[in-house]
Amino acid sequence: MAGDKKFDCIIVGLGGQGSIFASGVLGETALREGFEVISAETHGMAQRGGTVEVHVRIGSSFGPLIPLRSADAIVGMEPAECLRFARYLSPEGTAILNTHVVPAAGSNYPPVANLIKALSASCGRVIAYDATRLALEAGHPQTLNVALLGTLSHLLPFSTLEDVLIEYVPKKALEANVRAFKLGQKYSKRNLSSSHL
Repeated sequence: MAGDKKFDCIIVGLGGQGSIFASGVLGETALREGFEVISAETHGMAQRGGTVEVHVRIGSSFGPLIPLRSADAIVGMEPAECLRFARYLSPEGTAILNTHVVPAAGSNYPPVANLIKALSASCGRVIAYDATRLALEAGHPQTLNVALLGTLSHLLPFSTLEDVLIEYVPKKALEANVRAFKLGQKYSKRNLSSSHL
């Protein structure tokens, strides 16, 4: 998101992983910084661990759904879910994904390394790391979405993303969320030129 001031992002995960929360923080930040924002979410059986998909379009004058092969970034809370939506990524886009596999995914789950390889073939860059472990390090496993948001922040020109996050998070969870955000930023700053963290 540089000269054209447009940024299309898909945030995807399973119910309970915080895709909608992350998209809300991102959208509110963009609005406060003077950008037009439009978003759309779809979810099936989200409370039971079903897919949650959110399209966030910043600076776009078109509809809420991002066309295939045009997203600047995809943030995947779960590896297979990230690959399922890779068809939306532009060839120059960035995939940011949590490498931690949800236990309910089943025994036939493909190796995560294979998923990363497939993602790498469809976009310009893959930033992959165990955001669940990072969230645990921050103090709460449910902050994995915020860690990934911290990683995404390096692709955006926003200066108030952390401020909006602080407003959105309940006080009792504030410390863990801020720590997760900063850890996600740290990972991306150190490895933004790498294909895999």
